Amino acid sequence: MQTELSNRLGVEHAVFGFTPFPAVAAAISRAGGLGVLGAVRYTAPDDLERDLDWIEAHLDGRPYGLDVVMPAKKVEGVTEADVEAMIPEAHRQYVKDTLAKYGVPELPEGEVSGWRITGWMEEVARGQLDVAFEHPVKLLANALGSPPADVIERAHAQGMLVAALAGSARHARKHAEAGIDIVVAQGYEAGGHTGEIASMVLTPEVVDAVAPLPVLAAGGIGSGQQVAAAFSLGAQGVWLGSVWLTVTEADLHAPAVTRKLLAAGSGDTVRSRALTGKPARQLRTEWTDAWDDPDGPGTLPMPLQGLLVADAVSRIQTYEVEPLLGTPVGQIVGRMNSERPVQEVFDDLTRGFERAVDRINRIAGRKDPA
Repeated sequence: MQTELSNRLGVEHAVFGFTPFPAVAAAISRAGGLGVLGAVRYTAPDDLERDLDWIEAHLDGRPYGLDVVMPAKKVEGVTEADVEAMIPEAHRQYVKDTLAKYGVPELPEGEVSGWRITGWMEEVARGQLDVAFEHPVKLLANALGSPPADVIERAHAQGMLVAALAGSARHARKHAEAGIDIVVAQGYEAGGHTGEIASMVLTPEVVDAVAPLPVLAAGGIGSGQQVAAAFSLGAQGVWLGSVWLTVTEADLHAPAVTRKLLAAGSGDTVRSRALTGKPARQLRTEWTDAWDDPDGPGTLPMPLQGLLVADAVSRIQTYEVEPLLGTPVGQIVGRMNSERPVQEVFDDLTRGFERAVDRINRIAGRKDPA
């Protein structure tokens, strides 16, 4: 599964694996892909420094990447406290009432929420980047579009390639104009924040829109056949996130989440604003249903919603309240039926890819190269 882009980055397979878990990122790189660590949960630079050091010690010399959540435009003088003050009391009460309905206990005294969407803030993201630029990161990806111009310039000066996610050809063109190196075409099927155009339509549109920039296909990809399909559509690689949630190296801290993922079908996800205020595909739960209820107050815009529900999400996860317990995941969850090591996922990807290529060769009347 090699392409010009994978050769440029020095990886065996053009599989880019996004994950919040350092152990998974390292395993993806060791298996021949490019592990990309999600940085949004790191509010303290020292914590990110520690985990990047750990990854580098377990890479066997392979390359890796980092994904940040950074707005292209800077908002001066806005603190987290300023944003918190914008949250209406009616929404705070709705959270309290919903948790009380399901008997969700308070966190132990002195324990603070371990889940806060603060990585979007300029000061937090800048701190993450200061750490990243002290490490041999090969790819810097931004989940909120093109990074600020000075970040792109600094990354290029240090030999990093810069990627940005796009949900439409229009977004992709803006990324190209901003000077990024790789566009990730993220389809409707993807987990987390995603747009409304399906991968089969989006990928070739983005490929044509930004040529000759390389494009990674994302959304609904979890088999070798789908990797081959992405390459056929013009992509130079695939960006996979959901499939790593049930690998043995992952640490979800909640066995109930893993059980729900393994039992879920491809129709058991929903695009909801419940988590961050932006549409994000996740497991459908009674929590997402509550926020989509027309009798409720509705969700707040990003980042207010993320701050509003931070404590609630931590409580739900800590006590594993199954009716409310969910996680961002794509429609590919229907294929995630067993826990297995990252290497086994790659073995299945390569075997499926070979079968798909062989099938196309037979259809085209070509003999098997072997």
